[in-house]
Amino acid sequence: ILFTLAMLLIFRIGAQIPVPGMDRDVLAQTFDSDTGLFALFNLFSGGAFSNFTIFALSITPYITASIILQLLTIAVPSLERLAREGTEGRKKIAAYARYLTVGLAVVQAIGVTIGLFRQALISTDVFSVIVIVMVLTAGTAFLMWLGEMINERGIGNGISLIIFAGIIARLPFACQEIWNKLQDGTMSIITLIVFVLFCVVVIVGIIMVQQGQRRILVQYAKRVVGRKMYGGQATHIPLKVNRS
Repeated sequence: ILFTLAMLLIFRIGAQIPVPGMDRDVLAQTFDSDTGLFALFNLFSGGAFSNFTIFALSITPYITASIILQLLTIAVPSLERLAREGTEGRKKIAAYARYLTVGLAVVQAIGVTIGLFRQALISTDVFSVIVIVMVLTAGTAFLMWLGEMINERGIGNGISLIIFAGIIARLPFACQEIWNKLQDGTMSIITLIVFVLFCVVVIVGIIMVQQGQRRILVQYAKRVVGRKMYGGQATHIPLKVNRS
């Protein structure tokens, strides 16, 4: 637990280190005027996206790479054979996921730097852009390593914990924003109650799908050995809804 907390602390420290070569005032204006999809990215990165820190891309390239490889495992025979080889095969697939993560991170870093936040670049020369892209890519690779360290030496589920820590880090700011809106009168107490009830319903629905299962009845036949009778009891095979 202590090791996991230390890794999450490193993640939060890195989320405050800005990428060099970006104008913070322009970035602030961009996020003040535009929410929606940007706000969603910012939520998963724990505020690193809006501040354009070294963890601005968060762990999303790794998640995308993992999903792509899972789909390719069904379509590509060589990957399917690797998946059936057990531990060694999974290690090779995990290595492919790391390489694909770096490639996707480079593409996303270029798109974010030159596409979304081109106006925030202090200098548009090639060297400055390369430095920014390399820093963003290295940040994602480092987060991927942090997640794997939590899996090996911590409590597990490293990638999920990093995403969770990023979302939780934004919770105090969200509560403060709601309080300010209540004070200003831009949000009514009824709207807040409806929002809270909606959140509760969504959480309950997620838990129901996560825990939901179809129980397939299994009836064992009775058999007599000597003077004793064995079997005859009933059990079930739980098939998870979410797994299917």
